[in-house]
Amino acid sequence: MTIETHTHCPYCALQCAMTLTPRALDAASGEPSLTVTGRSFPTNRGGLCKKGWTSSTLLDSDDRIRTPLVRDDNGELVPAEWSAALDLLAQRIRALQDEHGRDSIGVFGGGGLTNEKAYQLGKFARIALGTSRIDYNGRFCMSSAAAAANRAFGIDRGLPFPLTDLDAAKTVLMLGSNVAETMPPFLSHLAGVRGAGGLIIVDPRRSATARLTEEGQGIHVAPAPGTDLELLLGLTHIVIAERLFDIAGLEEHSTGFDDLRRSVAAWWPARVQQVTGVPVTVLRDVARRLSSGEETFILTGRGVEQHANGTDTATAAINLALVLGLPTRPGSGYGTLTGQGNGQGGREHGQKCDQLPGYRKITDPAARAHVAGVWGVRAEDLPGPGLPAVQLLASIDEPDGIRALLVHGSNPVISAPDVGAVRGRLARLNLLVVCDFFLSETAAMADIVLPVTQWAEEEGTMTNLEGRVIRRRRAVDPPDGVRSELWIFAELARRLDAPGRFDLEPALVFDELARASAGGVADYSGLSHDLLDDGGEAYWPYPSGSEGTPRPLLDGYRHPDGRARIVPVSVAPRPESTATGSQLTLITGRLLEHYQSGAQTRRVPELMAARGALEVTLHPSTAADRGLRDGDHAVLENARGTVTARVVTSVDIRPDTVFLPFHFTGAHSANLLTIDATDPISAMPEFKTAVVRVRAAAVH
Repeated sequence: MTIETHTHCPYCALQCAMTLTPRALDAASGEPSLTVTGRSFPTNRGGLCKKGWTSSTLLDSDDRIRTPLVRDDNGELVPAEWSAALDLLAQRIRALQDEHGRDSIGVFGGGGLTNEKAYQLGKFARIALGTSRIDYNGRFCMSSAAAAANRAFGIDRGLPFPLTDLDAAKTVLMLGSNVAETMPPFLSHLAGVRGAGGLIIVDPRRSATARLTEEGQGIHVAPAPGTDLELLLGLTHIVIAERLFDIAGLEEHSTGFDDLRRSVAAWWPARVQQVTGVPVTVLRDVARRLSSGEETFILTGRGVEQHANGTDTATAAINLALVLGLPTRPGSGYGTLTGQGNGQGGREHGQKCDQLPGYRKITDPAARAHVAGVWGVRAEDLPGPGLPAVQLLASIDEPDGIRALLVHGSNPVISAPDVGAVRGRLARLNLLVVCDFFLSETAAMADIVLPVTQWAEEEGTMTNLEGRVIRRRRAVDPPDGVRSELWIFAELARRLDAPGRFDLEPALVFDELARASAGGVADYSGLSHDLLDDGGEAYWPYPSGSEGTPRPLLDGYRHPDGRARIVPVSVAPRPESTATGSQLTLITGRLLEHYQSGAQTRRVPELMAARGALEVTLHPSTAADRGLRDGDHAVLENARGTVTARVVTSVDIRPDTVFLPFHFTGAHSANLLTIDATDPISAMPEFKTAVVRVRAAAVH
């Protein structure tokens, strides 16, 4: 009998629904053991992208790690028994903490872990290791948008409305997101707004998404790289100056408008045109379209958020939305497009350096008391706030910094900014431990590597970009020798004589997560695996006894007085001077065929056949000025590093800009060139506007 498993894609936060079915195979066929078919679901409507269709390939990969690996006296990673590897790990953790203190152990999590594993990782760090030094790779993804939403709305839920609300939109302003490549099934929700001619895409490149505006279906706005904040201030100026908004409603539902009006007064259209390069006529057209009173949405993505002023830029987008009255208007809204598969859930339940489960602040005495009670420990024994990701990694070189790092669901050797420096720091650790299913670039540097289950080999839950909690289901058994992180946490906690309980069953861990989140902003207390298995709509907040909250802002904002906070922002100096002369501005981003650091997708033959090598996109005139043609190899360099890539020319990019995807490894890693300057509020790194020089590579 054929057994079908209904689950969700292992990649982005769209969390497309799919069905996995065992395939009858002979051993030499080379076909994946599971077939993948798209399943009807509100986000993807049965569609999948290339990554989703090929996702089961990795379950049978020959690259799979099937036994713990320990670095021997010769510097080689050699197989070890589980008990020996965990005994060694516990022994080395104890020794480092005895000599350097509990905060000498760092933990680096990931936005792809299930809610259960993310929750248990935060608990393990704080009561088994007793360390404050935990953060995760979501710091590189959603931190600016989260910080901006929290201070404006009192809640951070990527989309505070179901994705299907976009179907009826008449106007959508999307800044810094290329969903046509990063989330292709998303495009079905833009068909209506394209038909209405109301899709407005802000991107320095004419990306695949920007091209959707052609033939009268919208407007492509192409500001100079790094000027999104000035653009948003200018649009807000026009809306206010032309009185294209409801002043009485705005003042009733928010605070801070007078300060905002004064702060944007200096950003008149001609000045914004001078700074951004966007014509005044386009600025006015966009502002008036947004103010039409019809179903209107403003959406932001990483392109405007991955900056040292990312929180202020996201705040400027929120301010514009608040002036227009979008967040609380039925049929309209503001949201941000979460990237990683569980980027939303991963930041709610304890991986962030300053948070406890339920999106509680770790500095809040009431929050500490509640969570400590669930965990069976004293509140005073919980550590305080730690260090965000960039600072956590940088602390390796500091006298009181971390001496060991445990990495779960992340590959910072590729994904961190200024990775040349990061690689050097990781090599100087006393102990690097990586849990992964492949020998990623970070795992290859580790002292201990622990093989863990993949998505289709485990039970659990994920929270998608809408705040919808969904079930991940096990379709196949993991290979012999592979273990779940939940088992690893329990075994290590026992060896470290940790207090509290560390359950092995995901459903039991989720029940504890629900209790720990009760009363928090991200309240899951009314949810369980059983309820989710019934297939209901499960949007958090979902307190016990409720039916969930698909649109948490329609009934007012989540501050105590029910009003939003308008926070005026200003333009600050950039961490690196603007490109001048022969210099160019580097933009980094994703490709359709690859995901995040590429540790998974670079192991899928079909995806590598389509995009298997690093390519740099240059405007034809920019390439010609440097003696470059399509197919040549170019060197990109700055004070931080050097990258070599094959040249592709395109009129879809500005002459002052170059584009690199960040999925590739070694000397082809785009993050060798990015700077580790961070946003002062969110600690988001500046990924998008590195200054580089480009020249022809030497011919050998």
